[in-house]
Amino acid sequence: MQLFLMRHGEASFDAPSDKERKLTETGRIETELMANWLAKQVSHFDLVIVSPYLRAQQSWQEVSTHLPEPRKWVVDDDVVPSGDPKIAVDIILAYAEQYKADNVLVISHMPILGFMVSEFVPSMEPPLFATSAVAHIDKNESDNRIVTMISPHQVVL
Repeated sequence: MQLFLMRHGEASFDAPSDKERKLTETGRIETELMANWLAKQVSHFDLVIVSPYLRAQQSWQEVSTHLPEPRKWVVDDDVVPSGDPKIAVDIILAYAEQYKADNVLVISHMPILGFMVSEFVPSMEPPLFATSAVAHIDKNESDNRIVTMISPHQVVL
């Protein structure tokens, strides 16, 4: 399975709650850059899992305009910032198995994303994700490895 863990784009702090923070214009541009990068890495996603927080939903809306419709996409409360990374990983794997997904995209937040990387690749310390950054993990039966970790500032147009 090819797993892409993505952080939402830059978000404003001007909101009634953390859940309602919206993407900034910079966040939209960052997300568009990464959506174009994702489209070059994979032809489609079988499964997309997105946090219910507004900034993650808006990031998915932007990404979805650059890729074919996934076979399945779900909103899941386990991939929120304060979520338990072990539970989130178990949920992702369960969905992937249920939908026989080979290419999976998860759009979520810090700090859970960093801890999820360490759950998938135990030899790795939890990385920091810049906004809109993506970690690509090659998950297979015997060994999981990080293929790349890329942020919008590293994308070549």
